[in-house]
Amino acid sequence: MVTADTVAAAPDERRAARRGLRYRWGLKATPYAYVAPFFVLFGAFGLYPLVYTAWLSLHDVQLVDLDARSWAGFSNYSTLLTSPRFWKALCNTFSLGVISAVPQLLMALGLAHLLNYRLRGALVWRVVSLVPYATSIGAAALFFQFVFSRDFGLVNWALQGLGLGRVDWESGTLSSQLAVSAIVIWRWTGYNALLYLAAMQAIPQERYEAAALDGASRWQQFRNVTIPGIRPTIVFTIVISTIGSIQLFGEPLIFGGGAQAVGGGANGQYQTLGLLQYETGWANGNAGLASALAWLMFLLIVVIALIQAVVTRRTRRG
Repeated sequence: MVTADTVAAAPDERRAARRGLRYRWGLKATPYAYVAPFFVLFGAFGLYPLVYTAWLSLHDVQLVDLDARSWAGFSNYSTLLTSPRFWKALCNTFSLGVISAVPQLLMALGLAHLLNYRLRGALVWRVVSLVPYATSIGAAALFFQFVFSRDFGLVNWALQGLGLGRVDWESGTLSSQLAVSAIVIWRWTGYNALLYLAAMQAIPQERYEAAALDGASRWQQFRNVTIPGIRPTIVFTIVISTIGSIQLFGEPLIFGGGAQAVGGGANGQYQTLGLLQYETGWANGNAGLASALAWLMFLLIVVIALIQAVVTRRTRRG
């Protein structure tokens, strides 16, 4: 039997049901609404350029007219893989990565270990260690052009003071790569040191106290407590430094003195993959070939990251 109260209660029940449905949908949709801006920005500035670059790499296209393109298939990739300049730039990139990343991370580890102790003005030293990283590229360019100048450079002045001859830093392969590596080390050592310092300060003090009670020296504490405690951070900095080495561009450009340095010297002795890509795409205007090089660099980064992930997993298991 339908009464007046039942008829009056029906709209209230329907409204309550709709409110409950909206509430449940709100709970489900809220997390996606929070992360949606990231995916929108990533799609616009990350995924779309990646896909568009892959599409351009399969075409013969010039930078001056991107619409006038013809299908080339994988010919751009074969051109690069058979080019001596590509392999020379690849070797330069790896050699620069080794002689810059290894000393840089070792120096950062030692600097972080020193800053981890209670020093006077510890905050000042931490800020000072970040100054090179915060310095603009223009200021760094002026500084290192002065430091490694052949005729009036600070380094050659010091070498002459020691009775050694001057070095033409830009003309030689080893000398130019050492100079470029010095810029990388100067800019990034303090940044990595602060990452290590933050990881060191997260290690429980009780571990050091227990090691000290067992008679461990400072070096033994560093080797057996500090290093295992910051191993994930060390792996992270190795991965980031490796990726940065493959993408190395600003430092060799600084060393060579600007846009004319895209060739990496007279014989390409310090030309990296980043400089070769810039020269191919912007100086020569070959957008298809530059896009193929960009994708080869991307695939190289992916392969190295996978190798390091496998090595890290096996190290943890061991």
